[in-house]
This record gives sequence, structure tokens and C-alpha cells, in this order.
Amino acid sequence: MKIKTISAVAFLAACGVAHANNSSVTLYGLIDYGVNYQSNAGGGRVFGGSSGIMQGSRWGFRGVQDLGGGLSAIFQLENGFDLGKGSALQGGLLFGRQAYMGLSSDKYGTLSVGRQYDSLVTFVESRMNSANYGGGTTAHPGDLDNLNNSKRVNNSVKYTSPSFGGFTVGGVYGFGGQAGDFARNQIWSVGAGYDYGNFSAGAAFMNVRNPNQSYFTSTPTNVAGANLNNMAASPVYSGYASAHSYQAVAAAGNYKLGPATFGLVYSNVQFKDLGDTSSGANPLRLTGTARFNTGEFNFTWFWTPTLASELVYSYTHGSGAGTIGSSEYNTISLSLDYYLSKRTDVYVISSTQFAGGTDSSGYAARATLNALTASSTNRQTFVQLGIRHKF
Repeated sequence: MKIKTISAVAFLAACGVAHANNSSVTLYGLIDYGVNYQSNAGGGRVFGGSSGIMQGSRWGFRGVQDLGGGLSAIFQLENGFDLGKGSALQGGLLFGRQAYMGLSSDKYGTLSVGRQYDSLVTFVESRMNSANYGGGTTAHPGDLDNLNNSKRVNNSVKYTSPSFGGFTVGGVYGFGGQAGDFARNQIWSVGAGYDYGNFSAGAAFMNVRNPNQSYFTSTPTNVAGANLNNMAASPVYSGYASAHSYQAVAAAGNYKLGPATFGLVYSNVQFKDLGDTSSGANPLRLTGTARFNTGEFNFTWFWTPTLASELVYSYTHGSGAGTIGSSEYNTISLSLDYYLSKRTDVYVISSTQFAGGTDSSGYAARATLNALTASSTNRQTFVQLGIRHKF
């Protein structure tokens, strides 16, 4: 992505602040919007417009100051917004996508603090072509494994190592912040990646305490509430708000062969120890653990340097959770993307999902393409014609 870089001297001078010449601030962003058709949105067809389906619309600042000896001070502030409404996303937060600062060393790696992505995003999602070329509707149901980076970790410390022969490792720890209960709302994750030539792979593990209050919301809370359900938007897991903990492990790999890129993804997600009403609602009085296993195949083909196609197929199977039966979700997506320039492209994306079994609400599973209102039936189709601009 080509971006416009502004020297810190010029940028901050406009604000009446002086900085050293070895500092820089980059202003960047992405604007994505399209007109679309949805076959079923809670009971009826919808024709309209949507922002950020191919990629989330955003703008932000990224800064670096050379401290000498291979050490730099860094920061990033990134806002997500809905172009059609002109409103902030991520619960209305000013810099809801990312907000962090830290130190980066060529020799020792990067240490940062703030609101940041977990290791699933850093080491697994970054190696999935499906999100970049297929859009958000290719994500696994409800983005339950965060491989479409819809969730962040507040008040976190993050470390990422430099590359050692193609290997990188890292981890994130999010402080729970509740007096008298050190473990409540805490989040931690670890991951590793490997890149060699045309091959790239990564894996990560994450554990979240009280996920309904700490992870499935942009504004975490420590206030216990038996009726609280931040997970209500997705029937895939809305019935599991009372989980005491959430656990996810995922891996992805891809290989480039000429104009083609082949990718495989696997994730296992568990909503563990259901029945903790201090975490959230449990109307069905569920106990035990709900499990989801997802497999994905993605394929990217560049017909020309400016014309690309993406095929994504994923299968998700849910099981467990007391008296709730099993569920399954088959999702297939196709896209065609034409680059008018390095910064601007137009595209067509289409996704269809078929659901079966019984979902977390205790009813027949409904199709729920990510980022859309759930269907009233077991099938849902989405088509969008859009344009994306990067700066």
C-alpha cells in the first residue's frame, strides 16, 4: 500500500510542537464502500450500501523516532469508521482499531503497550489471503476465532521478536484490572510464525477469562451481570455468554506458485465452564463446554498483475454445551478484484452460507455470514459491488 509520509517537523509544526529531525509520522488510511444485496436479513431481502466489507475503513497515524543503536520509539493510533454513516466503529472509540506505543529494537524485537491485536491476528490472520481478497464475509461464523481481527485486547503488553532465520515468536498479555481478583478479565496469547521463500505459516494460542465482558465487546467491564450479553448479535455463540473462559488455537499456511496462492486454515475454539452467571446471561442454564472446529481452504489467482480472483471455502462444526445439540456451517465465497491503480481497486464479492443442526440459542441453526444481520433461515447469500481506496 502506498502511503503519504509527513515529516514530524512539518506535521507537528502545524500543531505548534517541535520535534527532532530523526522522527517521522505517517498518515495513512483505507476507505471501502459498496452497494449490496442480502438474501435474508432477519426475515427479508435487503438492497443497500455497506462500508468496510472487503476491508474495514480506517485512518490513523504511525510514528517512529530513531533513538540510536538500532533502538526506536514507536506509536500507532488507528480509528475505524463507517463511511456510509460517518460514525466511529468499535463502540464509538476514537482509536478503536489500535492505540499503542513502545520500543522497537533491531536486535531484541518490539515491546509495546496499549490497545492491540492478539497473537491469533499477528501470526495466523496475517497469513490468510481470504480476508484481503475475499472480504469480511469469508470469516468463520461470527468471527468466533477472531481471524477477521474484529476484537482487540485493552490495557495489554505485547512482545514480538525479530526474525531468526525466518522464525518469529511473540505474546500478548491483557491486564484484567479488577481489585481482589487478579485473573478476572485477563487475556493472554502466544504465537509463532515462519516465512521462507514462497512458503509462510503461523500458529497461535489464546486464553480469555470472562470473554463476554472482556473480549466480545469494545468496552470491557468488570461489573458482574447475570443478564449481560455482549455476544447476542451472533446466534452461533450468543447462548454461551456465561462461559468462564474462552480458549482458541489456530494455524494457517500458504504457498505461492506463480500467479496462484494456496492456503489452509484450522481453528479450535472452546467456550469453557458454562454457567458462570457473573460473566453473563445463561437463559438455557447450560453447563460444560461448547466446542467449534473450523477448516478453511483459500485460493488466490492473479489473472494479470491488476486482476485477481479469490475462492474461499470453510466448514465449522459446533458440539457440546449440555443439552444443546451440534451445529454446522458451510460457507463459500468468490471475489473478482480489479486494480485501477496501486491505491484504488473495484471488486465484486459474493458469499453464501448453509447452516444445519441446533445453534447456541437452542433453535434450528440460522445462517449468519460475518458482519451481517443473521438470516431467519438456514441459508444466506450476500453480493456486493464495491470500491476501495488506500492512502
